[in-house]
Amino acid sequence: MARRLLLAPAGHNVGLTTVCLGLVRALDRQGVRVAFVKPIGGRSDDHTVAVARQGAHTPVPEPIPRQRVEELLAAGDDQTLMEHVVELCQRAGEGAEVLVAEGMTPESGMVYSGRVNTLMLRALDAELVLVGSPGGQTPAQIADAVAIAARGYGVLEGEGAAARPVCCVLNRVRAARPYATDLTGVRTGFLCDCDEAPIPDEELDAYRTALAAERIRPIALVPCRHDISSPRVRDIAAAMNAEVLHEGDMDRRRVRRVIFGAMTVANAIRSYGPGVLVLTPGDRNDLMLAAAVAVHSGIPLAGMLFTGGLVPSTNVLELCKDALTDLPLLLVNEGSFPAASRLAELELTIPPDDSERIQLAMNAVADHFDLGWIRGLVGEARESRLSPPAFRHKLVETARAANKRIVLPEGDEPRTIAAAAIAQERGIARCVLLGKPDKIREAARRQGVVLPRAVELLDPASVAERYVEPLVELRKHKGMTPELARSELGDAIMTGTMMMALGEADGMVSGAAHTTAHTIRPALQILKTAPGCSRVSSVFFMCLPEQVLVFGDCAVVPNPTAEELAEIAILAADSARAFGVPVRVAMLSYSTGTSGSGAEVEKVKAATALAHQLRPDLLLDGPLQYDAAVMPDVAASKAPKSPVAGKATVLIFPDLNTGNVTYKAVQRSANVVSIGPMMQGLARPVNDLSRGCLVEDIVFTIALTAIQAKQAEERDAAAAGPARA
Repeated sequence: MARRLLLAPAGHNVGLTTVCLGLVRALDRQGVRVAFVKPIGGRSDDHTVAVARQGAHTPVPEPIPRQRVEELLAAGDDQTLMEHVVELCQRAGEGAEVLVAEGMTPESGMVYSGRVNTLMLRALDAELVLVGSPGGQTPAQIADAVAIAARGYGVLEGEGAAARPVCCVLNRVRAARPYATDLTGVRTGFLCDCDEAPIPDEELDAYRTALAAERIRPIALVPCRHDISSPRVRDIAAAMNAEVLHEGDMDRRRVRRVIFGAMTVANAIRSYGPGVLVLTPGDRNDLMLAAAVAVHSGIPLAGMLFTGGLVPSTNVLELCKDALTDLPLLLVNEGSFPAASRLAELELTIPPDDSERIQLAMNAVADHFDLGWIRGLVGEARESRLSPPAFRHKLVETARAANKRIVLPEGDEPRTIAAAAIAQERGIARCVLLGKPDKIREAARRQGVVLPRAVELLDPASVAERYVEPLVELRKHKGMTPELARSELGDAIMTGTMMMALGEADGMVSGAAHTTAHTIRPALQILKTAPGCSRVSSVFFMCLPEQVLVFGDCAVVPNPTAEELAEIAILAADSARAFGVPVRVAMLSYSTGTSGSGAEVEKVKAATALAHQLRPDLLLDGPLQYDAAVMPDVAASKAPKSPVAGKATVLIFPDLNTGNVTYKAVQRSANVVSIGPMMQGLARPVNDLSRGCLVEDIVFTIALTAIQAKQAEERDAAAAGPARA
């Protein structure tokens, strides 16, 4: 039976759903089989279940409708209601180790939420986790509020037979410093008013001490964050029922701040910045022109909301159209003050189609849970499961331990700058951005990215000369001269490669603005392949909802021979093991076993036999069709004696055409996150990015590269050991 946790609010607007899903993510990271349920439905526009399905990637049953709940409560039939709750929770928790149940949140006109939560706590024999939010309260005040809520459930130790330990999550914790704003700011209900500075340890300790004094265990103190509360411009347009004059990039631009454009241009533009929504009368053509200049200079405003039903001058719109291609322009009929008032009253919850914000919120909450408490929820004697969140978490933790210096030759590329800042802040790697330092800093400023001081900014032109002689020495057999070397070193990717060759960097990530060939060519020329490897290949880590699969090769080798295919399989198996993925290798083909014939099938058979010969320790089988490799029911009929069929985790495709088409089909059709390609077979790690990559993709590729660098270091040390002896 699943262990049951009921999360209930200890106050209003505490972010209960976000905390529930963050707890699901924290458990999932540890490989715990976790389920989520919201037993009682919310108001008619409640999207909790849809958001949970999107975020947790797990079946979530429909809750009991609010109308049915009120009918049963009005009839005094608590028992029937709780029977429905228990049945629903049993169904939701089937096969899970932990069931996270979301309690009712008090709403306007509702007087029974606390009573129903108490009934559910007892009916489910659940453990209570209270969720509070300090707001403007002191640590002592919020501890009192949580204790009062706990006493209402009769669960504080020493208070009756039902007493049990109480755990608490404090959400949206802010540093105890005044919030500063200027007169142009519109204070809104959907944007938090915290600053982004870290909360001092002594302030967090004050919350812990105050809660402990009330016999309440804090299991997470989650800081307030602007980005979690930042809606898309599309969400603002829908909430305000605004007319869309120009759609721009409504789906990706997020509102981090709203300013009231009533001042002169000279004063208003001081508040123009990343994520700013400018609310202004539609006849303020001067502010429209100022916005165009700001966007053209690289400041990513969120958009403009025109009031009074006034559309800016056609001539001005025409003049600005090239600069404002991606900037959303909205129009409402009411005047500026009523529009600002309505905007200030909005309480925008996360919509179910905003997967980026859902994942961001879940991860932000999950990062702050007490791991000791999480691990104590289940016993250790259980089958290990590497879920996608667990895989990404393992990547970050392993990369932190590796502590490697990673060079990023596309140093002034905006996504790369943002990724370097994140990777440095999270301790994933020590990042080096190659480029003109002033240009990098300006690009960061325009994007609203604060670069940590520890991120190194290195002008490749200023250091190129010291690599000329080593490059000539390494490539003299190919006719390299000092003049040619200086020309080659005009490319930052070659500079980064030489830094690795001389031991000044441990790995390199590129490709956001360059082709794969451009990224890999210098590495093949200078670093060469690793011992025992004939050529470079690649793998993708495919983060399916329930597990992580390794696909290879989907990016590099067009038509491998049987020998190359065997090598790809062995390298992919070692890559999977290094990153915590259980190794069961399927050599894929259009035929399973002996059911088919042909040159392509024979190649896979030969590669399978050779891989067995080279690495008899690997659990590997083939040829297998994709469905026989991953689906137990198909495997039972097509390959009943295979040790791999039905449970393969490493899938090796017979050629690049098949591999690339399949990985993209799985990624796009099933909305699967893919991490990679990760290059394998190089003496030192160099990884390529897609030119359409997101910042998150770059961050995880940096983590992969750092871990590969540690593996290369260990490989070289092992090889050098006997030689020293």
